[in-house]
Amino acid sequence: MSTPQGPEGFGWLGSGRALLGAQLEAIDQARGSVRLETYIFAPDETGAGFRTALTAAAQRGVEVDVLMDAFGSLATPEDFFDPLIWAGGRVKRFNAAHPGRFALRDHRKLLLVDDTLAFVGGCNLANEYAGDGIIQGWRDGGVSLRGPLLPVLVGEFAAQWARADAGEWRLSPGGYARAGGADSRVRALCLKPGFGPSALRSALREDLARARDIAITTAYFLPSRRLLRQLMLADRRGARVRILLAGPSDVPLMSLASRSLYRALICSGVEIFEYQPQVLHAKTLVLDGVVYAGSSNLDPRSLRLNFELMLRIEDPALAATARAQFEADLAHSRPIHAGNSWQQWSAWTRLKQRMAHFILARLDPWFAREQLRRL
Repeated sequence: MSTPQGPEGFGWLGSGRALLGAQLEAIDQARGSVRLETYIFAPDETGAGFRTALTAAAQRGVEVDVLMDAFGSLATPEDFFDPLIWAGGRVKRFNAAHPGRFALRDHRKLLLVDDTLAFVGGCNLANEYAGDGIIQGWRDGGVSLRGPLLPVLVGEFAAQWARADAGEWRLSPGGYARAGGADSRVRALCLKPGFGPSALRSALREDLARARDIAITTAYFLPSRRLLRQLMLADRRGARVRILLAGPSDVPLMSLASRSLYRALICSGVEIFEYQPQVLHAKTLVLDGVVYAGSSNLDPRSLRLNFELMLRIEDPALAATARAQFEADLAHSRPIHAGNSWQQWSAWTRLKQRMAHFILARLDPWFAREQLRRL
């Protein structure tokens, strides 16, 4: 499911195939600059297709900058990018030279073309993201946008480019996430490692407090206690809360941890579904007329440890399209209830769920916090 974008505004790209295809088309049409930031740039057919498009852009005089996470793109050899570099493109690996802070990763996915068109979503550049999410490839997608938020995104890319190989990061101790954008209807929520205030968590709390129709799609679900409690209490004020999570998952440990929350959520009135045809990797939230889309999951790593980028877009038309996407995804999902969840789980399964919850909600953040203290 995809919608076209006008001269200014938003386009909904409801599958990895739609998002990656639109990105390649935009790169082919670039005339001034292409700035690409991703977690994984794989040396497969999809990655090679992007390398070819970026190289062609550089050969016709376009300024091309590619920033990928060193850990996420560990399997990609250095010489994979030789054609692009020989054509004049620049390539950086984020945080490659500092193994002592490898737990802090650049998980953002951002493409900027001519500083006038942006793409934000959950897709990495790898074959598994390039399908329709039903017959082939993981379920993912994103949004495109034009308009006054572009300078903010360009500035964010420039800051991350400078930070990529810096020996020292200037991260204030009080919390590192901020919101950017003069138009309150469209904001870039830029998350950085830290355990202080978060622009995303703050915005979510405000929107959740008044939303009547809450539809959450997230690959990894292990929210903070405060967000979890807010979701559980929403039913009391008459809100409908539906959460779509991964059935098949690329991170089975996260699925175990998420399922440890099912009983409390369902008993409080939250409806939970698990997507079945493919791995679910999308990260979108629809709260009445507000859409959140980008790279951040609702788990400790995204909310506190990674560099992430989410857009908060207050647009009824886009929200209607995103909600239609959610309803279409539910047709391929399994509803979770007592009879097919905790009442059927063995004591061993419940123990594994608690162990997974401890590892991902406690141990991993503790380890990252220790690395943050050295900065």
